[in-house]
Amino acid sequence: MIVKPPELAGERKFPGRVDAEKKAELAFRVPGTVQEILVKEGDPVTQDQVLIRLDPTDYEIAMRDAKATFERTQNDFQRAQELVDKGFISRSDFDTKEAEFKNARAALERAEQDLKYTTLRASFDGTISKRYVEPFEEVQAKQEVLAMQDNNTLQVKVDVPESILIGIRPSDKDRPDPDRIPTWASFDGQSGKTFALRMREVSTRADPATQTFEVTYTMQAPEDFIVFPGMTATVTADLGKLEEAETLIVLPASAVTADENLKPFVWAIDEPAMTVRKVPVEVGRLSGSSLEIEGGLEAGERVVVAGVGYLAEGMQVRLLPQREEAEPRRDEAPNPADIPGVSDGIDTSSSDAARRAGAAES
Repeated sequence: MIVKPPELAGERKFPGRVDAEKKAELAFRVPGTVQEILVKEGDPVTQDQVLIRLDPTDYEIAMRDAKATFERTQNDFQRAQELVDKGFISRSDFDTKEAEFKNARAALERAEQDLKYTTLRASFDGTISKRYVEPFEEVQAKQEVLAMQDNNTLQVKVDVPESILIGIRPSDKDRPDPDRIPTWASFDGQSGKTFALRMREVSTRADPATQTFEVTYTMQAPEDFIVFPGMTATVTADLGKLEEAETLIVLPASAVTADENLKPFVWAIDEPAMTVRKVPVEVGRLSGSSLEIEGGLEAGERVVVAGVGYLAEGMQVRLLPQREEAEPRRDEAPNPADIPGVSDGIDTSSSDAARRAGAAES
């Protein structure tokens, strides 16, 4: 292929999915019977507002029992302190009373906490998005009973190809620059209105089915109409603002190999002699099946992108425009018997190994 920067300039549109930036599935920490539900789906709530109560009867009884035990062991411990100082009881007996007192104190604290857990409160300011239980229903600890979300700040998620991802996340930075590419969202039924997006995070793992990467943006909820999580948006990115769009070089990962010292290189083709030469390169980040080249190559050079393991310095190749590959000339083709996995019945006009040597002309 001929080395050239990826074509990123211009505006690109992507389908987006709206989600809440802050959301939570709420559950009780203790089991019990739902006594009272104080909210409905769609209700706005404030942080620490009471949402659901469980029947506290059993937990109140447990707390009173724990309190009585605590008071008894506390009195025993205080008497033991006086007796051990006077030598009337052994140190071992005193240690036993002290341990009983500490255990009773911990049990009381646990009972008081369990009683508090019979009241479910809002974790943050937001909206109740889903209710999973009804009054008088038995629920278990950690069973989801409500879902809530903050609709004031939204997320918009889009899937982008690897060529765009490289521009979004330059190789010299650990994190993406949120202001690197101007991006905005638009919604059906709101013609002419756009809403600024700010990049929040970029996935570094491609979707195995689509080979795209998920990019997450944030936006403030519009004031003049409602946007709910689950809605769709059209996301527009102005890629013409990329500073590196003219200099970034990306090759298929198959074009890069390594020498005996594990130094990366590519095979460049010298024209018109059509011979290959080894060119050391500096590699950057791997994105999907593409690899950034940070140094060693210039735009306009032709490189081999497939079958690089079968080439040698100075070997002559010829282009295969139809297949967008290159193969060694017939007089320099390797002996098929010397190539593992090649049968004796190959086409003698060009070896199977040669077919794998690609210098695709894009």
